[in-house]
Amino acid sequence: MKFLAITLVAHRPDPVTGERTSTHQRFREVLDSARLAEELGFDGFGVGERHERPFISSSPAVVLSHVAAVTRRIRLFTAVTTLSLLDPVRAYEDYATLDHLSDGRLDLIIGKGNGAAQRDLFHVTPEDQWARNAESYDVFRRLWRQDRVTAATRFRPPLQDAEVWPRPFQRPIRVWHGSATSKDSADLAARHGDPLFSANVTHPIEPYAELIRHYRERWEHYGHDPARVAVGAGTAGLQVAPTSQEALAAYRPVFEANRAFAEQSGLPVVFETLEDFAERSSALIGSPQQVIDKVHRYHDRFGHTVLHVQADAGGLTASRHRASLELFQAQVAPVLRRDIPDPPFAWEPVLPFPAPTQETTRV
Repeated sequence: MKFLAITLVAHRPDPVTGERTSTHQRFREVLDSARLAEELGFDGFGVGERHERPFISSSPAVVLSHVAAVTRRIRLFTAVTTLSLLDPVRAYEDYATLDHLSDGRLDLIIGKGNGAAQRDLFHVTPEDQWARNAESYDVFRRLWRQDRVTAATRFRPPLQDAEVWPRPFQRPIRVWHGSATSKDSADLAARHGDPLFSANVTHPIEPYAELIRHYRERWEHYGHDPARVAVGAGTAGLQVAPTSQEALAAYRPVFEANRAFAEQSGLPVVFETLEDFAERSSALIGSPQQVIDKVHRYHDRFGHTVLHVQADAGGLTASRHRASLELFQAQVAPVLRRDIPDPPFAWEPVLPFPAPTQETTRV
């Protein structure tokens, strides 16, 4: 099993202390988190993309370029690239450049994105968001594979024998499809033979297990080898401590503050108590053995081989958060790496093939 640390770069007051850092300091915290993830042995570091409050992750390609400069080994993930909002040509240019600057350490997780404010910002409607996502991905993947592309697009000016530079380092790049609530993303991933990454952060396990089951069914429907399926899954929180009592005590102020924020914001409260949250959500809160057991329970339903945890302290003190990550890597990750297989592909860069095709393709 592989492990990622991911941040959406939320920028709001600390849920426990109420203090809020400057924008500049928040970005420095992201870089510190990336360095720490590499130091502790995580396999990947991800940066989200949001275009509305309280997030400042509107430019993940820029953030990940800086992360690439201060790390050497860890793979870099987008979480997620909101292709429904973006021009696929411009997105390709950004990420092909980042692919070179990172020496081929880039993976993309794409998705339609969430939030009405960012849809309004880009003049995207709920009715066309899925179609935009699918079209943008079709163009994006062809740009990554072909020297020249012709595409009769609906949502951007058509392409006619277009060349786009730079040509990428990885040919092709690995693209995951983020899936939270809809079967459309799962079907798009299965159609192209791409891996799926389940959000798995808001609800109990059942809706996410159903989407992954649908993905596997569609994967076989499209004629792909079942042995090549790859699934990743998120987690709703992390606090690993020597005992369950210590873990719950440390996380309780965070849970209570987040629940109060949800109530004040008019958001649904799915888990009323910390004990219910620790038991029925995907959060990993407990002793090392409890966390191991929980990941195994989820693996029994998902069959996932990649897991992400939160890179941010999120209300925990910096020292407590680091101690939790250290204990996770020291006592949890080695067992899960032994018990659960890796994805069915090399984790290292997808190396360039001899020559890109000269074909043109219509969307």
